[in-house]
Amino acid sequence: MKNIFLIILSLSLVISCEKEIDLNLEDQSGQIVIEGNVTDLAGPYFVKITKSVAFTEANQYPAVENAQVVLSDNTGQTETLQYAGNGTYKTSNFVGHSGRTYTLKINAEGKQYSAQSIMPEAVSFDGLEQDSFKVGGETSYTLLPLFTDPSPLGNRYLFVYTVNNNPKKFFSEFSDNVNNGMPNQRPLILPNDDANADDIKVVVGDMIHVEMQCIDDPVYTFYSALLQLSGGGPGGGVTPANPPSNITNGALGYFSAHTVRTKSIVIQ
Repeated sequence: MKNIFLIILSLSLVISCEKEIDLNLEDQSGQIVIEGNVTDLAGPYFVKITKSVAFTEANQYPAVENAQVVLSDNTGQTETLQYAGNGTYKTSNFVGHSGRTYTLKINAEGKQYSAQSIMPEAVSFDGLEQDSFKVGGETSYTLLPLFTDPSPLGNRYLFVYTVNNNPKKFFSEFSDNVNNGMPNQRPLILPNDDANADDIKVVVGDMIHVEMQCIDDPVYTFYSALLQLSGGGPGGGVTPANPPSNITNGALGYFSAHTVRTKSIVIQ
């Protein structure tokens, strides 16, 4: 399971500064791992299929080749994805739209897997506001995503952000359970850890790129579980487990149909 979470090199928690997390999840070596995304932006869209390895093994995840991967929606649009190498399959003509239900069907190594995801309507991403606070004499920065949650309860958000051109991604999930129908009040806490060469400390002049995704409830549950697991840590009292996947037949991973809106800001 470790391979699917290496894309999440750091998870953001409102109550603490981000740090790189290597989740100690259940060792299920040899299981199919599926990562699939469809958005309301122009394609191609990608589905990656690999196999999990034991935690004691090197981070080299076997690609699953010769799979049949079919993507469709509830309007009759359908496409068989083409293999692009390294376990990745991609669309050619498929177009994502808000409000549609998407179905992913995979036949790999003699087993069939399927998943569904509903792409929510997009919520306007109006901007970013910067703030800062001090801990132990060190300045840390926050960004407040500016958007107003629609009044129907049940909206779910995922924020993915990077610093400058560093490939490391930070994640934070939001729900409207507390602030339904209100302007957003929950900030993103930016990384402030330069203890090691691979860590990131945000300073004045850094460019922060923020992607706002409107996601459905099963995908929100998946990312919420990741945050809870990462918060457990060593001695944290959380039993190692795998987040609940929305993919059938025991596959690990997720399939997400979501909207994408982006903003960038330079730290002042």
